Amino acid sequence: MKAIKDNKVYTIDSGSKAEYLARGFDIYDDGGKMITRSPSATVPAAQYDELLAKYNALVAEKAAEKGEEKAVAEKADAEQPVEQPKKKGKSGGEPDVSGTE
Repeated sequence: MKAIKDNKVYTIDSGSKAEYLARGFDIYDDGGKMITRSPSATVPAAQYDELLAKYNALVAEKAAEKGEEKAVAEKADAEQPVEQPKKKGKSGGEPDVSGTE
């Protein structure tokens, strides 16, 4: 098991689980799934899970929209003719600093 709080992560055994919960740590299994949320958490676990699900749904929806926008933009780019770059002076457009012209 792992006890996690802020940027601290400790590997613990089941005997020290209660101690870490009392100190404000959340307890996770080795696979990363939360087992027990700290009783001193400011956001209840049910509310956190609900908001996390909404967030993940919005992220997925936004990614789908971007995928559609990208496809439309790629199609528009493919339909427009490609302009050839304009050639610059002999030195590639850089000014002549040699003192002669």
